[in-house]
Amino acid sequence: MISFAVNHTQALFETTYQTMAKEAVEPVKELFMDLSLYILGAETTVENAVARFFDSLFPLVYTRRINPGIVHLSEEYTECLRLTRKEINPFGPFFKAMITELSKSIWASRMLNHGLNMGIEVINTTEHVVITKDCSRALVKMQYCPHCQGLTLIRSCVGYCLNVMRGCLASVAELDTYWREYIATLEHLTNEMAGSHEMELALLRVRYIANEAILYAQLNGPQLSATVDKVCGQPEQRVMKSSLDTMMQTEEDTDTYSLRESHTATLNTKRSSLPLKASKNEKPRSLKKISREFVNYMKRSRTFYASIAERLCDEVVRDSSTCWNGEDVVESYTNRVVDNGLKAQINNPEMKVKGPDPLINHVIDKLYHFNQMETEKKKSKSERFALEMVGVDMEKK
Repeated sequence: MISFAVNHTQALFETTYQTMAKEAVEPVKELFMDLSLYILGAETTVENAVARFFDSLFPLVYTRRINPGIVHLSEEYTECLRLTRKEINPFGPFFKAMITELSKSIWASRMLNHGLNMGIEVINTTEHVVITKDCSRALVKMQYCPHCQGLTLIRSCVGYCLNVMRGCLASVAELDTYWREYIATLEHLTNEMAGSHEMELALLRVRYIANEAILYAQLNGPQLSATVDKVCGQPEQRVMKSSLDTMMQTEEDTDTYSLRESHTATLNTKRSSLPLKASKNEKPRSLKKISREFVNYMKRSRTFYASIAERLCDEVVRDSSTCWNGEDVVESYTNRVVDNGLKAQINNPEMKVKGPDPLINHVIDKLYHFNQMETEKKKSKSERFALEMVGVDMEKK
């Protein structure tokens, strides 16, 4: 999507603002590179990325659209234009509009990326959890002690297996509450990115907002020139324009007012989801569809850490008339079957569980803070919305 948005935005300059198309390539690439780095967790902000883009864009707009007679622009003068961009606000409301448009979905993408990396860490940690000596003894007793009596085909009793596995995985089961909330958080972030805030549309609209910003600067060209002259002085000017230059500039100015409508129409025809890369025999799939598939897949793992002991004991033959209870072959397991989690293991008749696993506690702490961060973000957004509505009501009054 980033690659598509880069090409889509560069096309604006190639088709509409050809005089600055070549020099606009780097600012456009830098903008989307900064957004990519932000999504991947870099210590930057969407506002900084957009500010850097408009800082680079202003000298181009000033010399190619507002004052096309400028022959040469020194590095000092270019830097002055960059520095004054923030103070004189040549692009009007469109600077903040781009930040607002991108921040909603890009933040969700950043958090989702962070969340997926955390999920990998949780899975890797639980996959390589250390087996205690008590667990090892209980597993050997359950799996191999019947063999000493020649009972190679007998299966363990279901209750017996559950007690052993719940004892061995007591620390892992403590992840259950936090993992369920984590899955809910991933679902929320995915919906924010691909649903209500539509990352695809936000990236697509960069071109539209950039065009509106350039048009705004052109319409306010005389005032901007007067302000820039006071701050930065006057750059070198052409002595006279050729008739061809004058004619081309007149045509550009005439077309400026029709560009707004044409680009708005173009945007409306492309508001549907951007097609992601697909093979020749496949139909393009939107981010929304892929995200929905992802969420549905992840939902199936919501109870994974609560049901892992049951899954591992699923191979036990439940309809058998006899089973191994750890001591002998019996018709049924009569000892108490404990629940999941560390507290329940106090009453486990098959093994002793001494305490929590430090590595599991570490990832639990990480999951907790990740879920809390998302909760606080949702709260702050709700509070900000409430304040904005109060402000609207006050203005009406």
